Amino acid sequence: MGPFMSPFNNLLCMLLGISFTVWFTLLLVFIIVPAIFGLSFGIRSLYMKMLLKVFKWATVRMERGAKEKNHLLYKPYSLNGIIAKEPTSLEEELKEIRRNGSSQDLDGSASTTTGPSPSSSEFEMSDTFYFCRRGIESIVDDEVTKRFTAEELESWNLLTRSNYNFNHISTRLTVLWGLGVVIRYGFLLPLRLTLAITGVSLLVVFTTMIGFLPNGRVKNFLSEKVHLMCYRICVRGLTAIITYHHSENKPKNGGICVANHTSPIDTIILASDGCYAMVGQIHGGLMGLIQKSMVKACPHIWFERSEVKDRHLVARRLSDHVKDKSKLPILIFPEGTCINNTSVMMFKKGSFEIGSTVYPVAIKYDPRFGDAFWNSSKFGMVNYLLRMMSSWAIVCSVWYLPPMSRQEGEDAVQFANRVKAAIARQGGLVDLLWDGGLKRGKVKDTFKEEQQKLYSKILVGTQEDRSRS
Repeated sequence: MGPFMSPFNNLLCMLLGISFTVWFTLLLVFIIVPAIFGLSFGIRSLYMKMLLKVFKWATVRMERGAKEKNHLLYKPYSLNGIIAKEPTSLEEELKEIRRNGSSQDLDGSASTTTGPSPSSSEFEMSDTFYFCRRGIESIVDDEVTKRFTAEELESWNLLTRSNYNFNHISTRLTVLWGLGVVIRYGFLLPLRLTLAITGVSLLVVFTTMIGFLPNGRVKNFLSEKVHLMCYRICVRGLTAIITYHHSENKPKNGGICVANHTSPIDTIILASDGCYAMVGQIHGGLMGLIQKSMVKACPHIWFERSEVKDRHLVARRLSDHVKDKSKLPILIFPEGTCINNTSVMMFKKGSFEIGSTVYPVAIKYDPRFGDAFWNSSKFGMVNYLLRMMSSWAIVCSVWYLPPMSRQEGEDAVQFANRVKAAIARQGGLVDLLWDGGLKRGKVKDTFKEEQQKLYSKILVGTQEDRSRS
């Protein structure tokens, strides 16, 4: 058996060697080298167009099959909400409720005596109906917690994390889905893992080597080129197709770049088009190793766990950084948590108290190719990254907005809200005043007190009006 198995083993080793050589040659020529020089052969754009045609065909097949089987394909309500609401003030709604109550009392009574107007009383039991109705509406159609779940799609993208009504519609679709699983896990996932490992390894090795160079223009130049190269390789590891708009507004040194936050890959998406100084907490393990190597080549701002809660220390470190116009712009996500890319929630005021120029950036992902939202309460980081790498692609648009500065008489909260509104408007996102911290915490007492103060002002105001009359 030995003499006969030896030629076979030699042939197998030779075939494996040829396969790995061809694999890494294609990887080097078509992905790594273009990433170094910022070039693109248009393969990803062609791939995206092909996917759109497949999705369109699959949608037509599903709608036809659902119609034949009388099967519910789409949910009967819109994605914007299940309760129709009109923007009205608390005072207007209370007046309407009181007016309706007074009309019913007059209809049921034979007395012709004219009673007081609905708006002149200090308190009526009918006021409680308003607060009960709003409470029930908030429970049924909560506009906060639904921002922390994956966005529902109206068409199937041949991924298992879509609308479950799309299952078992057609045999052809089932076969197509199975073929997609083979392509995504048998070809795309190994390729993307290879690229991700290559990008991270090169980042650690090259930034460590650059760290030994003396500070100066040469070190800064090499650091920027290495960071751009490695981030672009990682972007290709996600098959990310990114469209950048208004590049003339890109953040400049000595400024602060703020963006809406959907995923940990937001950092890679932005850093593949320009270099930034990162801000974050020091970690251990592999992430800690990457942080230590990066800070040797570039002045990133890392905090110890005990320092993160010290707002004054954080503000001082950020302020010292932006005063040096030779340092890279700081990249900050003021929401403090990941939102499902349908809205923008409250910006923390810390980064807007420094007094530096703010460069807003809006990021909008296309959920048809893959869900970029990281639900950290459901998936760990490794599980999330594997889901990203097994998606069809990550397609997004990035808008660089004109720089903004604090106006005279404007406090940090007002400035943060103005920047947030501009990002929401450009990205087509819903502008919400709620704190993203509600993802894991309870509603602050200040929110409850605001409603109580608003109601008390109405009662005090009507009392003063009545005393004057």
